Amino acid sequence: MSAPDPALTQVAGLPIADPDLAAAVSDGLDRVEELLRREVHSDYRFVTDTSLHLIEAGGKRFRPLLTLLAAQLAGGTSEDVVVAATSVELVHLATLYHDDVMDEAVMRRGADSANARWDNSIAILTGDYLFAHASRLVSQLGPEAVRIIAETFAELVTGQMRETRGARDGEDPIDHYLAVVAEKTGSLIATSGRFGAMFAGAPDEHVTAMRRFGEIIGTAFQVSDDIIDIASPSGDSGKTPGTDLREGVATLPVLYALAGDGPEVPRLRELGVGTRELGDPEVGEALELLRGSRGLDEARAALDARADAARAELATLPDGPARRALEALLDYTIARTG
Repeated sequence: MSAPDPALTQVAGLPIADPDLAAAVSDGLDRVEELLRREVHSDYRFVTDTSLHLIEAGGKRFRPLLTLLAAQLAGGTSEDVVVAATSVELVHLATLYHDDVMDEAVMRRGADSANARWDNSIAILTGDYLFAHASRLVSQLGPEAVRIIAETFAELVTGQMRETRGARDGEDPIDHYLAVVAEKTGSLIATSGRFGAMFAGAPDEHVTAMRRFGEIIGTAFQVSDDIIDIASPSGDSGKTPGTDLREGVATLPVLYALAGDGPEVPRLRELGVGTRELGDPEVGEALELLRGSRGLDEARAALDARADAARAELATLPDGPARRALEALLDYTIARTG
């Protein structure tokens, strides 16, 4: 990608051209950060320490960013918008604690995962604590917000269950994978956009558009990660290529490749790609086969289709700096796979 335009202000990694919008979103993120720390405080210091573990490790704050941008389409950053943005980030953080236990992860955001630093029980209980505080925050926003976050919890759990159980006999593995991504990733990002528009007083049709945009871009972000894991030269993306292959994860390019009849398919199946953990020599061979397969092309086509759908949702929203920032967020998601 080209060098950043010095006239643009970077806010949580997103270049924003309008200085007033950049200032408003930056201030909103500062308020979210302050509320995050205040909300997880406990009289029992150990609970505070474990809860702050991932907050202080950093992260993109992608979900609060989307909430704040959506709010700027309408009435701006009210206290309710800050509460909503903080609640979705607490939910996201809670899922990370639980995911690391299920995945037996040892690192998260460049630091020891909570389960590695303490143990699985502490990590699970910390995630539960964050879920509880997210629910408490959302209760301040009224019964409709409580209903929405409860439905989002259910989707997150369903996506995790769907992923854990795997595709059923006769179920298309690609359809299954996309359903998992929509539930595990897209659902909370959809709620992030929905909450921002909703609590800024946007009309119902704009709230719906932001919900749809959030779900689409959430799915697109995961698909772009899948493509980067296969296509990116070592070091270019900041992620080691073939990480998912090493862990035995069947990502979208892998599933498309295995569903085809290309000459690489028998060897990919022989290697056990997407079904077992691979060693470094096997990863190198699998990457070479996948980079020459139609699976990668089909995954890129799926990403482009989602980008078009997201742009169609944005086109229904009021023109202005906030919509252009959302367009930049979408463009970044797509361009990083190039």
